[in-house]
Amino acid sequence: MSEEQVNFINRELSWLAFNDRVLEEARDKNNPLLERIKFLAITASNLDEFFMVRVASLKKMVSVGFTDRDAARLTPKEQLAEIAEVTHKMVDKSYRTWNRTLVKRLQEKQIRLLKMDQLSSRAQTFVHHFFEQEVYPVVTPMAVDSSRPFPLIVNTSINIAAFIHKEGNPKKKEFATIQVPTIFKRVVKLPSLEGEHDFILLEEILIHYLNRFFVGYEIKEAACYRVMRNMDMDVAEKDTSDLLKEIEEQLKKRERSNVIRLEVDANISKHLNKRLVKALKVSEEDIYPIKGPIDLTFLTKMASAVNDETLLYEPFKPYVEADLMQDLFAKIKEKDYFFHHPYDSFDPVIEFIRRASTDEAVLAIKMTLYRVSGDSPIIKYLGEAAENGKQVTVLVEVKARFDEENNIHWAQELEKAGCHVIYGLVGLKTHCKLTLVVRREEDGIRRYMHMGTGNYNDITAKFYTDMGILTANAEMGIDATNIFNMLSGYSEPPFFYELVNCAALVTRHAS
Repeated sequence: MSEEQVNFINRELSWLAFNDRVLEEARDKNNPLLERIKFLAITASNLDEFFMVRVASLKKMVSVGFTDRDAARLTPKEQLAEIAEVTHKMVDKSYRTWNRTLVKRLQEKQIRLLKMDQLSSRAQTFVHHFFEQEVYPVVTPMAVDSSRPFPLIVNTSINIAAFIHKEGNPKKKEFATIQVPTIFKRVVKLPSLEGEHDFILLEEILIHYLNRFFVGYEIKEAACYRVMRNMDMDVAEKDTSDLLKEIEEQLKKRERSNVIRLEVDANISKHLNKRLVKALKVSEEDIYPIKGPIDLTFLTKMASAVNDETLLYEPFKPYVEADLMQDLFAKIKEKDYFFHHPYDSFDPVIEFIRRASTDEAVLAIKMTLYRVSGDSPIIKYLGEAAENGKQVTVLVEVKARFDEENNIHWAQELEKAGCHVIYGLVGLKTHCKLTLVVRREEDGIRRYMHMGTGNYNDITAKFYTDMGILTANAEMGIDATNIFNMLSGYSEPPFFYELVNCAALVTRHAS
């Protein structure tokens, strides 16, 4: 091994080491029980995104014959081999944590994830009614034969594969698959005694009633599986005159992209597994036998359904400076405000946008948006600002990974409200978090600015660690104006007064 190899760690393996650290939080007995299962869900969610983007990118490199080595002296093919070894161990470790420890600890607290044969008569009646009245009319079984090709399996959806045969003819097996519907909650809360929390997964109900979908047939075998597809988009930006249209086209295409990971019930037979592997064109190292419920991200919903404060971290109330909230522009004019979220509340930032949307002295609001919440108050206030006659310019980054559809929706809503919207820039992903408010005051035009390391997302700001500032510094305001002129037009300022130094300072503190 050369000295260069010793000095560098592969980026992907380094990220996996980070995710293993998240998994250790799920194994830490000092953490409250429901927080532990949420950490297990976060580990699973992180790994999903890692596969859909980073593993997908490496597979793409291998497919086109790219053999250059990274800083750690690994080719894409060598990276994939090491990633497969590490992730298989991580998945096994996650399910050992679930099966051997957390299930028992939950049961001690009267929190149970049950199978159909464990249900009380009352719960059985509830499940039967739920299936017949709600689930059964919605679910569509998909047979696969010479006239019906293997259906498109939706990315990250839970599915049930089955071998069936006609009654009285067990030798002739047929294959069918059913997608577990996403319009229902996957975690079904069961009726139980006070102080008890019983749940069952939707796929367990479907497997129990599987014969209802195949009248005249018998179920020989059934097993759950989940596929993961390449979600990394190929946007040919240099040749794209309409970036928004190109993103929308890529979103449609990636739902049919290659399968890069297949999770199957560990108890699946070799024959059923082989049928899936052949249809989905998956290599051996990309098959993950799962010893438990596939896709542990459901544990976040389960923890929320229990809502027992004794099993959670103590509630934390972030700090809010009352004077700032009462007279925001005057206070920012007096001095700068530095925020360390989530310990400092994100409310002043939201109030900054709200106040600007109604303040008669405000002439313009300019803002970059990378990710926002599903029901964002910031989007609402920007729309109101435009309706109130303000000049509102918003750069909405439609290439924000996994938020593309959400951002396209919000961009279109802002346009309807009268805002000038920029759909990102060709060849560049705008990741900065910047807001500029231009206000006419007695002594002339004054610029107020917010800059931060975190997204303008009022939900994630409550638990993500980020830094931000509110300032009326004149030179920084000029810098912010120049940035927005660059984003919206063809301006190329030769230098910046303060913003580069300030951004470096904030980022250094955040890291």
